[in-house]
Amino acid sequence: MQLEEIKTTDIYFLMKGIPQDEVVNIMEYKFTKDNFDAEVMNSDVPVLIDFYADWCGPCQMMGPVVKELASEYDGKVKIGKVNVDKQPELASKYGVRSIPYFAFIKEGNLYDDITGSVPKSRLVSKLEAMV
Repeated sequence: MQLEEIKTTDIYFLMKGIPQDEVVNIMEYKFTKDNFDAEVMNSDVPVLIDFYADWCGPCQMMGPVVKELASEYDGKVKIGKVNVDKQPELASKYGVRSIPYFAFIKEGNLYDDITGSVPKSRLVSKLEAMV
């Protein structure tokens, strides 16, 4: 891997001692207006949506945390992302005014939410309350 190809998330996982090939296998959903009803509203398991933008520094900082949670809660919670620049109608649906914004969905309804860059433990406590 060349230096210019290294991303913040790569450095994070390297520092944690997680091999790069394991990072690639972490399942994180990409929610769009086309798959939102099927993947989120009709999900059999609770859902965590990370509303983000590529240009958002705090969003980039939370990215590795969201990937870790996707791995840790695989099969118990569906965890994915919505790019607010590419899916503005979804951001509008949830009243997203600041990012990162985390929406916790259970049985098709907004169960809880968090705005801003937060410690992993805050996300975990909300996830544990849903499962």
